[in-house]
Amino acid sequence: MKLGLIGLGNIGQHFANRLLAAGHELIVHDRSSAAQERIVARGAKGAGSVEELAEQTPIVLLCLPMPAVVAEVGAQVAQVKNVRILVDLSTTGPSVTKTVEALLSQQGIAMIGSPVSGGTVAAEKGTLAVMAAGPKEAFDEIEPVLRVIGKNVFYLGADPSLGQTTKIINNTLYATSMVASCEALVYGVKAGLDPQTLLDVINVSSGRSFATLERIPQCVLDRSFPVRFTTELLHKDVKMCIDEAEKLGVPMLVNPAARQFLAFAITQGDGQRDNVYPIRHIEQWAGVEFGAKPQ
Repeated sequence: MKLGLIGLGNIGQHFANRLLAAGHELIVHDRSSAAQERIVARGAKGAGSVEELAEQTPIVLLCLPMPAVVAEVGAQVAQVKNVRILVDLSTTGPSVTKTVEALLSQQGIAMIGSPVSGGTVAAEKGTLAVMAAGPKEAFDEIEPVLRVIGKNVFYLGADPSLGQTTKIINNTLYATSMVASCEALVYGVKAGLDPQTLLDVINVSSGRSFATLERIPQCVLDRSFPVRFTTELLHKDVKMCIDEAEKLGVPMLVNPAARQFLAFAITQGDGQRDNVYPIRHIEQWAGVEFGAKPQ
């Protein structure tokens, strides 16, 4: 298929690589010329602007960091008559998605809200969870593309915002379990438990989560803290989830504590660090570290 991809960051670059490897004709655009040139060197065609890209392909994919950027780019795409389908792979939130969808529909452009989950490693391997929603006919057309980037592809209904709702719920559950896990694990070490053994017990017991199974073993135990999803972006998703729940009159009493801790971490300079890096604040308060650098 002939596709356009806007956004070639930590996740988007892997989308581009996988789509090229699958044989799709790909046109790309990114505000970073260096990011764009890396993908052009692998066989994509570069575009100098959003409009230039949209004029060359009927299907445009977005992988962008913030809802405001999605709204801006969506408005630009809506001005190009050549586009038939816009697929938003970003975590945009239901409210902005509804706004963008209304603008696109006026121009006869179908929108698929299709956020993904799994992080950079899953994006590279093509094993992401994909949460797609929008007109069924448009979904059926782009489903083969989604299966290039994800292993578990879900269709959630005709309203494009439903995928976004699912994504922010998922990320909020991760954030809350991650912060709670960090507190509990630091307590365990302070009490005298071995970090690896403690994780091993939890991960075959009822306290396990994605944080204890994947993120903390991979990023905290050896103190490497590779950046896979920033604290700033996770805070953004949790805030969106709480705000959207409040709009519907759904009380949230526990999740705001995770948002507050992430907000504090951002004030301490952790915004662009990986979202598990803030465990260091809990460790500093407790006077112990969870894990150690390899000898």
